[in-house]
Amino acid sequence: MAGSSHLCVLFGIIGLAHSAYSAAQHRSYLRLTEQEFTRLPTDIFVQCIISLLLTCYGVINVAGKFREIRATVELEARSMDTLCNRPSFYCFSHRGQVLHRAEENQHG
Repeated sequence: MAGSSHLCVLFGIIGLAHSAYSAAQHRSYLRLTEQEFTRLPTDIFVQCIISLLLTCYGVINVAGKFREIRATVELEARSMDTLCNRPSFYCFSHRGQVLHRAEENQHG
């Protein structure tokens, strides 16, 4: 299954590149014939959408099996004290120390 997923990605990207090239050629053709651009032809639009879907399908299958995200399993083993404890947010060198020293100097 992994080989076919890689082929889906490959053919999807090739299809996207081809549809982009076709769109660029269509725009240059319209400029040469001095016609106004209204929208892309349907075949280029359909090719782009199909290639995009094929690429997305292939990428999802290449990534492997998705796992369920369950936070409760990790949180059940932790107590309430350690749940909200975030040592990385501790800050011991703050302006409160300087203000406290300045207050002591004024009173003493």
